[in-house]
Amino acid sequence: MLALLTRAMALDGEFRIHDPSTLVRCDGRFYTYGTGGTCLVSEDGWTWGRGATPPRRGMAPDIIHVGDRYLMYVARNVGAQPRADINLVWTRSLDTNSPDGKWEEAGVVASSDGVEDCNAIDPGLMLDPTDGKLWMVYGSYFGFIRLLELDPKSGLRQDPNATPVNLAINCEAPILIQEGGWYYLLATHGSCCRGADSGYNLRMGRSRKVTGPYLDHEGVEMIRGGGKLFAGSRGRVIGPGHFGRIQLEDGVEKFSCHYEADLDRGGASVLDLRPLLWKDGWPVAGDNLQEGTYQIESVRTGTVLELAVEGTPVGGRRERRGGPGPGGPAGPGPGGGPPPGGGGGLFGGTGRSIPDQDVAQVSTNWPIGELPLRMATYLCQAQQKWSITAVTNAGGYLGSPYFKITVANTDRALAATAEGELIVVPAFTGAPEQLWRIDQLADGTWRLQPKSTPGHPQPFALSAVGASFATLSKFDAGSNKHHWILKAP
Repeated sequence: MLALLTRAMALDGEFRIHDPSTLVRCDGRFYTYGTGGTCLVSEDGWTWGRGATPPRRGMAPDIIHVGDRYLMYVARNVGAQPRADINLVWTRSLDTNSPDGKWEEAGVVASSDGVEDCNAIDPGLMLDPTDGKLWMVYGSYFGFIRLLELDPKSGLRQDPNATPVNLAINCEAPILIQEGGWYYLLATHGSCCRGADSGYNLRMGRSRKVTGPYLDHEGVEMIRGGGKLFAGSRGRVIGPGHFGRIQLEDGVEKFSCHYEADLDRGGASVLDLRPLLWKDGWPVAGDNLQEGTYQIESVRTGTVLELAVEGTPVGGRRERRGGPGPGGPAGPGPGGGPPPGGGGGLFGGTGRSIPDQDVAQVSTNWPIGELPLRMATYLCQAQQKWSITAVTNAGGYLGSPYFKITVANTDRALAATAEGELIVVPAFTGAPEQLWRIDQLADGTWRLQPKSTPGHPQPFALSAVGASFATLSKFDAGSNKHHWILKAP
């Protein structure tokens, strides 16, 4: 597997935002909204730009698509904190150029009076996939994190007289997700709004009931201060907060958050999108793929992808050497004996480190033109090492650019064919069949898909048919033939 990465791969374009909402899609575009009315829009989930500011500007909004409406819940202070309320506004389209792109006010959904142990800010929405009920959690460090049931049709409180349920303390910006019979409460701990001195981190608990109690991995209730760490600061990005789940398809999930400070962008608060994984019944923060040289190993077979050429053993082919003793052929050691400190003969070695293969040297006998692929046991040979490099100005997908995959230190590029097979072309041209989408799957392995396969409208994924053959086929999250491990060679 890939080692822990030191920083996030940046998105492209304009992606400065604070307290972003969960991403939603409308007419093929991705949208998120933040404190102060910031709106970010993207056609592909990689390149972002500013969108239209909604009429109600407030703190830490969240948005959810229910039926034919987009419901946005926006908090505002009413006088001095913690007096606050959460207002609902809605629209049928997030495209302000659409006839349906008009926001409507629906009123206050929750409030705090400044005396009670709650601060009615930071709403987080969940439409329960098991029963269709709509829930909102909200609150901050001024008191309890609270839960309310909402009416999916109106977006307002299901029962205006119902008492909210207290779920957690010592956190803010909560949100609920449901998976595998569990409800998970993810919330932001630590200090915010202090740039690179912010202590934001994401923590979580889980419960069999939406109303709790929510316990962490050590059995401590979140209402007593518990919380399992989900994500913290790393590398040069500080203070992750405001989790949002994005379910793309079976086996492929992402999550959104913001960092309080990106040190490579002057300490600005920025959006990030990362893979969402699952392990031992808990969500896990995955990592976006970084450029590098890898061996591409099949989970199904344990063999690796290689260019179908005659390989050369690393260090050259071994020659039988005589062992110690009179009458034997001269060995590499003094007087024809073994090298110092080791046995002689076939297994004696050279006595020195063997360098990596120089691909320019070993490839002199490789055929020119298009070449096939195959699977083989990994032997650290040049044709088994692949450079994965982000392609600039080629667009991307949710949270990542497209990549080219080339035999390391060459321009020979992996490509899809019109027959739904794989070849290596002599040089990378930037054609769609040479651009690769690489997604981390829920189990931490990777899916590799060409941007397009000529003549095939449906997406295909790299597939290990057997121990010695790879092809392209429709992705099946439940089949290990589409799961790959990327390792540093």
